[in-house]
Amino acid sequence: MTDLLMLTEAQMRRIEPFFPLSHGIPRVDDRRILSGILFVIRNGLRWRDAPAGYGPHKTVYNRFVRWSRLGVFNRIFAELAKDGDGVLMIDATHLKAHRTAASLLKKGLLPRCIGRSRGGLTTKLHVICDGRGRPLRLLLTEGQRNDNIGARALEPVLPQARVLLADRAYDSNWFRQTLDQRGITPCIPAHAKRKHRPPHDPVLYRQRNRIENMFARLKDWRRIHTRYDRCADIFLAAITFAAIFIFWINES
Repeated sequence: MTDLLMLTEAQMRRIEPFFPLSHGIPRVDDRRILSGILFVIRNGLRWRDAPAGYGPHKTVYNRFVRWSRLGVFNRIFAELAKDGDGVLMIDATHLKAHRTAASLLKKGLLPRCIGRSRGGLTTKLHVICDGRGRPLRLLLTEGQRNDNIGARALEPVLPQARVLLADRAYDSNWFRQTLDQRGITPCIPAHAKRKHRPPHDPVLYRQRNRIENMFARLKDWRRIHTRYDRCADIFLAAITFAAIFIFWINES
C-alpha cells in the first residue's frame, strides 16, 4: 500500500487544513483516497480501474466529485498560488476532448467548454504562471476561442507583478493599456503588421519557455492531455489538483 501513496505526510499537512470537517461516521483515509484520485488523473484510467489498494472506486470517484464541487481544490490552489515572484507569463493550449466528454456537447445548463478547432473537438486551457513556471490562474474555454478572450477573462484576477511575458497572440492595444494601468511592463513581441512596434526585451522574452514547459508537464498527466470528463468544472478540478501536486507541494 505504501507504494501507492502519492502524497507524503508532509504534503498532507500542507493541504489538510482546507479539507471539509467530517461529521458522523469518520470518512475513509484522506491520504489514501487523494492518492487514488491523483493516480487516476496521472495515468488516464477509468475510475473503475483504480487499483484496489485505494479502496472502492466509487468512494474515490465520489470524493473527487464532491470535493470538486465544494471548491476544496480551488481553495487549496488559491492559497498556495497567491504569491507570485514579480514576473507573469500568459499562454493557452488545446486539450483534446474524448468522445465520452463530447457526447453531451449541447445538453445541460452549464457550459461544457468544448468547441471545434483545427484539432477537432477541444478545450482550451488558459494559464497565468509566475517566473518559475508555476501556474497562478487557470481558465477553460471552448477550443476555438481566441487567446485574447482568455486574457480578457483573466485580466480582473491578474496578480501584481513587474513584467508580463506573452507571445504575439496577446499583442493588442487594450491588453497593453491594461498592463500599463496596473504598473506591469509588457514583454510582448509586436505583430508584423503594426506600423509602430512597441519594443520588448528579447533576452527576458526567452524565459517564456518556462510556461511551455509547464504545459508539457501538465499534459504528461493523461486525463489532462485528453479530456474524458463531461463537466467542465470537474475537468478543471482535475487540472487544479494536478497543478497543486506537481508545482506547489511536490517541489517546495
